[in-house]
Amino acid sequence: MTTIAIIITSAIVICCGYIVTEKNADILLAGYNTMSKKEKETFDLKGYLGFFKKFMLSVGVYSFFIYSLLYSFFSLEVAAIGYAISISIPWPYFLYYTNKKFIK
Repeated sequence: MTTIAIIITSAIVICCGYIVTEKNADILLAGYNTMSKKEKETFDLKGYLGFFKKFMLSVGVYSFFIYSLLYSFFSLEVAAIGYAISISIPWPYFLYYTNKKFIK
C-alpha cells in the first residue's frame, strides 16, 4: 500500500512540472499570481518554468528511485523515511536558486 502511495505522489510531483505553463501561470503558480503587472514584467517566467519542469521531474524520479533502492535493501520504514527526506531536501535549494536567478 505504501509503494502505491509513493508512486502516486511521485507521479503528481512530476505532473506538476508539466501542468504549469505560461498560459496558466497566473492561476496555478503561487507567488506569481499575486505579483503586480510591473513585477511580472521583471520576472523571467519562461526561464523559471523551464527550471521548474526539470526540478519537479528530478524530484519525482530521484525520490522514487531512492525509495526503491532503500526498500530493496532495507525495510519499508527505512524506505519511507528515506523518501520523505529525499523529497524534502531539494526545496531550500529551489527557493534560493529561483529567488536569486529569476527575479530581475
